[in-house]
Amino acid sequence: MRSQKKREVGKELEFKLPKVSKSLISRALGIPKRNLYNQNTKQSQNDLILKDQILKVLEINPSYGHRRIALELGENKKRIRRVMKLYNIKPYKRKARWYKRRDKRRKAQPFQNEIKGRTPIVPNHIWVSDFTYLKFQDSYLYLSTIMDLFTREIVGWSLSTRHTKDLILNAFFDALRTTGKRPQIIHSDQGIEYCSREYQKLMNFLGVKISMSKKASPWENGYQESFYDNFKTDLGLEFERFETLGEFVEAVHQTIRYYNQERIHTKLKMPPAEFRRQYLAKKS
Repeated sequence: MRSQKKREVGKELEFKLPKVSKSLISRALGIPKRNLYNQNTKQSQNDLILKDQILKVLEINPSYGHRRIALELGENKKRIRRVMKLYNIKPYKRKARWYKRRDKRRKAQPFQNEIKGRTPIVPNHIWVSDFTYLKFQDSYLYLSTIMDLFTREIVGWSLSTRHTKDLILNAFFDALRTTGKRPQIIHSDQGIEYCSREYQKLMNFLGVKISMSKKASPWENGYQESFYDNFKTDLGLEFERFETLGEFVEAVHQTIRYYNQERIHTKLKMPPAEFRRQYLAKKS
């Protein structure tokens, strides 16, 4: 009888801890919810090691996405993407994009897009050209580049305080000096600089076919658009770290060299200059 009463009293004194959701625990500890299941496992430790490796790659190559990081580390891209998502690691991407509004009001040019659907199989078959602005202190400079569509290498460039026909012509002349060749086709947008009489006369004289994107269709020259997005990220203009114009110009030069010689191109699986060297070695 006494034992029965003790049990009843014991039941009255019993209490249960409230249930705490795993989501609440993960927020309190600052740990992803999925890590609560395997925080001490070997996979979790390997993920932490890979996380540090990814961050080191992004420190040097801030615009790399998971595909380029995978190529750099020799890892599976799905695993890289999973770990980046797990630890909320994202490459730096610029949000602002520059549109040449004044060109929208101009008449469309008679030139067609000659590179649509084409895949060059040799260097210097198709060059693509464009220019963009670069903010330096309280003013702007303009960078024009020429890209070989086969190697994806920047073969010519020019920097100026004004975006005129001379800006793009100087970039073209620089490409001629660098390669010692002229392309069969030169592609650009329908900017006023490319519609100038001097530009068209020069291309006709050299026997280079002019190709142009449709008006207000920047994706038809997406190769250069993509290059500029990543170039500005790699240059790091938002940090305003350049005190003199000379430092700024040198940084532009070094960033183009980095793109050609070191930066892995997703399509090529290697830097553009290395791709060109391997191609020429096979041909010799």
